[in-house]
Amino acid sequence: MISASSMSVLLVDDQTSIRSLLRNSLVQLGFVHVAGVRNGIEALEHLKANPTHLIISDFNMPDMDGLELLIAVRASSQNAKTGFIMLTGQASKELVQQAISSGVNNFLAKPFTTSSLKARIEAVFGPICGA
Repeated sequence: MISASSMSVLLVDDQTSIRSLLRNSLVQLGFVHVAGVRNGIEALEHLKANPTHLIISDFNMPDMDGLELLIAVRASSQNAKTGFIMLTGQASKELVQQAISSGVNNFLAKPFTTSSLKARIEAVFGPICGA
């Protein structure tokens, strides 16, 4: 069992409200190391200095979208094994297939609940404790 309090999570979404909802759900689950950025470019900058266990990223963002971020993360030897959950409201089958081909670990549909978020994280890492 993995301890939520020992894991670091990076939230990547251009909407502050979505980042806040995700952060609140993660805190309820026992996560304490949660950072948030607005797009893939900011995420890559954050990852240079901050080792991260899990990235939860929106598909659609300005400057660098979630798929571009996923591809960059998987290409980096430092972050290639980082868990990656794609957050999506509506994504085409083509985008979903591209994400799967690029190494996404799971998907989380909007709107989400704390329990659906926990289930997606546990599908990647196994049972988590902390809440």
